[in-house]
Amino acid sequence: MSLADTSSADTSSRRYVLTLGCPDRTGIVARISTFLTDVGGWITEAAYHSDPDTGWFFTRQAVRADSVSTGVDELRERFAEAIADFGPDTVWRLTDSGVQKSVVLLVSKEGHCLTDLLGRADRGELPARVEAVVGNHRDLEGLTTRFGVPFHYVPFPAGDKQGAFAKVASIVDDLDPDAVVLARFMQIVPPQLCDRWAGKAINIHHSFLPSFVGARPYHQAFARGVKLIGATCHYVTADLDAGPIIEQDVSRIDHNDSVNDMVRQGRDIETLVLSRGLRWHLEDRVLVHGRKTVVFN
Repeated sequence: MSLADTSSADTSSRRYVLTLGCPDRTGIVARISTFLTDVGGWITEAAYHSDPDTGWFFTRQAVRADSVSTGVDELRERFAEAIADFGPDTVWRLTDSGVQKSVVLLVSKEGHCLTDLLGRADRGELPARVEAVVGNHRDLEGLTTRFGVPFHYVPFPAGDKQGAFAKVASIVDDLDPDAVVLARFMQIVPPQLCDRWAGKAINIHHSFLPSFVGARPYHQAFARGVKLIGATCHYVTADLDAGPIIEQDVSRIDHNDSVNDMVRQGRDIETLVLSRGLRWHLEDRVLVHGRKTVVFN
């Protein structure tokens, strides 16, 4: 069975997931709780965060879908009416875990993140199907097709990167995925695509930026005797490697570690951080506000 055929979540665990961010005030929790009670919602998860610096309130609620008598579309309409006075800046979503989400992966030559995500999806550990992999080299085509996932090769000639990105955008937008993952995709996404994919394009980078830029960062770090290496998973914005952070992790190294040891540990951290960040995004656990995120993990 291919990844594209992987079945959605078991009906016994189907959830309606509500996320909301709005200017903080009294009565928000009571309003949401009353609404969920009135529709018969059996709450299985509830998380809250009040940010004193921005004056904003955030929440994520999950209810058993089989406890609610209405469909998700009617539920959305009724919730919009229930919070109509929360203000025009309020941002909320109500999703159905029974509707399987989808992912498109962008790659170049390094395969550790791709291998990890394809394996997790194949084992049912990723709450989405991988619709396609798009690569600007053919190096990872064989790996991709072994998992039954379509591979689209889009070369990036030096004189026509704009045209290449137009082809990538056409492939991605036709599939309309819930996440576009730069799984070690070594091209800078143009600002117009950053805006188009805002809030669903996810990237990973090593922790050596901005100290060790350019080629062979691990060799540069080794020469300086660094003691920590790590990775950052973040949303893609026009500000290179500076989008809202979803997840980070580090690993300690010492003088006994070689460059190859550092590269291996760095790849391990990148795969873990990217898979965590992507899972939390797909499970609607990440709320973006400005340059920061609230992650209910």
